Amino acid sequence: MALWRAYQRALTAHPWKVQVLTAGSLMGLGDVISQQLVERRGLQAHQAGRTLTMASLGCGFVGPVVGGWYRVLDRLIPGTTKVDALKKMLLDQGGFAPCFLGCFLPLVGTLNGLSAQDNWAKLQRDFPDALITNYYVGCGPVCCCYLELLPVLEGTSALSRLHPITSAL
Repeated sequence: MALWRAYQRALTAHPWKVQVLTAGSLMGLGDVISQQLVERRGLQAHQAGRTLTMASLGCGFVGPVVGGWYRVLDRLIPGTTKVDALKKMLLDQGGFAPCFLGCFLPLVGTLNGLSAQDNWAKLQRDFPDALITNYYVGCGPVCCCYLELLPVLEGTSALSRLHPITSAL
């Protein structure tokens, strides 16, 4: 609990920096988990460059873009009722998520060395599945409850404190 309280204090004192570092850390950790538990590469075959790329994407793109979007969204739809949470989720998933994924996927392709033509083909192939998966994760009762209840738990706006990669998944 002490670690969580320290994190909350840092988030309150430096919300932008902490959001960016959190996004980078979680994306890097997610890649480690993917390589070790899903792909079962082992430590010898771990691709450290890939992990650094994902952490850099979190710090340099996901954290700033999604964190900024949540601030905008919170100004567009102030409030913490169930209806406000539903409005925020609909605007986030209907407007922001497709745009975000349309930028995120080609950026990953570029960082992985794809040519413009290959990147375009990959975007056309992967975008629909990524967006549908995002809707399974980002829409629904869990998301709405999160958007509604988090301010009560933290005493501040939910969207200024949300984890910065929620819409990217």
